[in-house]
Amino acid sequence: MKDGLPDPEAAERLEHLVKAARAVGADAADAISFKNVSLGVSYRLGKLEDIERSEATDLGLRVFVGQRVAFVSSTDISRRALAELPERAVAMAKAAPEDRFAGLAPVELLAKDFPALDTEDAEEPAAETLVERARAAEDAARAVPGITNSEGGGAGFGRSHVTLVTSHGFAGGYGGTSHSVSVSVIAGEGTAMERDDDYATARHIADLEGAEAVGRRAGERAVRRLKPRKAKTKSITIVYEPRVAGGLLGHFVGAISGSAIARGVSFLKDRMGEPVFAPGVRVIDDPHRRRGLRSKPFDGEGVANARSVLIEKGVLKSWILDCASARQLGLTTTGHGARGTGGPPSPAPANLYMEPGTEPPDALIAKIGEGFLVTELIGMGVNPVTGDYSRGAAGFWIEKGAIAYPVSEVTIAGNLKDMFRNLTPASDLAFRRGIDAPTVIIEGMTIAGA
Repeated sequence: MKDGLPDPEAAERLEHLVKAARAVGADAADAISFKNVSLGVSYRLGKLEDIERSEATDLGLRVFVGQRVAFVSSTDISRRALAELPERAVAMAKAAPEDRFAGLAPVELLAKDFPALDTEDAEEPAAETLVERARAAEDAARAVPGITNSEGGGAGFGRSHVTLVTSHGFAGGYGGTSHSVSVSVIAGEGTAMERDDDYATARHIADLEGAEAVGRRAGERAVRRLKPRKAKTKSITIVYEPRVAGGLLGHFVGAISGSAIARGVSFLKDRMGEPVFAPGVRVIDDPHRRRGLRSKPFDGEGVANARSVLIEKGVLKSWILDCASARQLGLTTTGHGARGTGGPPSPAPANLYMEPGTEPPDALIAKIGEGFLVTELIGMGVNPVTGDYSRGAAGFWIEKGAIAYPVSEVTIAGNLKDMFRNLTPASDLAFRRGIDAPTVIIEGMTIAGA
């Protein structure tokens, strides 16, 4: 289905709900539908464990009575079940407290032109194909010398479609597919075991990394972690590999969310227009990237979205806003509204990434006399108000510019304000997760160990 076009059946259903809500007393309304189909298999120790297929439609109706708002949702889309929703929603809205920031998106901001995002693959794999993919991933991982057990390989496929209809004339939709392969294995014996995993996902099967490569990398990662040592507490340079570096962007985007800024609960609340990252850092959010894992032609309120520069030369350039948080701040939405069926929209990024630096990771690591390469993070010890950061970690010690030995059971700590200002990105950016960063090096953090 062409990007921007609603599913005809879903659109008809949603339009009926919106009109019915207006007829029973709503001043405005919108309705959204999520239709999902998924197929997944798991394969462990050379045997197929299960095959699962699911199909679901989830629908939500939002109604406004003056400045009062209510939400109702349903997974039962029968005519009888849906007939009750508008009246129930309006009754709930009349009993709700007023919200002076609630309302539909301004008409002039609604999307009218829809880019071609190529997020849907026409090919839908058979269960047998997924079984072979999962088997190949696990076999490749188990073939790595030192691998002694497996938590299993998996492969999946999903197809989804979103349709949004509003009472002020917007009707749009977009779809997407996902192909995935994953594996988790164990190295070593007895009390000296270590585990690691890997996965790959893509919109189109043509872009999916081979199952054997994924499996081999998972096995090699697990074996590399054997015989870890402890580390002493000290101030040190920390290196985040890409699969954990994206988490730093997650903390950043939470700190520039309009809802956090409006409530004053962000360590970046007073930093607009100021340097918050190192001078060479640039952070982009691009909802229109072709085949992007989170690409979409409009946001959850029907607002036209576009590529946005959040950090330019280290300077904070924009919050991410939905309509409600924009109204609270006296600003205009940035087209970052995201939503489900049972609650209000909230700001969220699409394809968020940090642009790569100029040097490869090995070259940057070679300059480090003593450091710690983080490959796994544990726990959620981050204070979004102060920026204080403390996470359990595992990885590898760096000595004289080279990886020396594995390290486990340590804590790394700092403050995100300082971490961002002392961050250097490497050149190895790859789009794999939806929030992506290259390897990053941060000076002046603390590692706490034995």
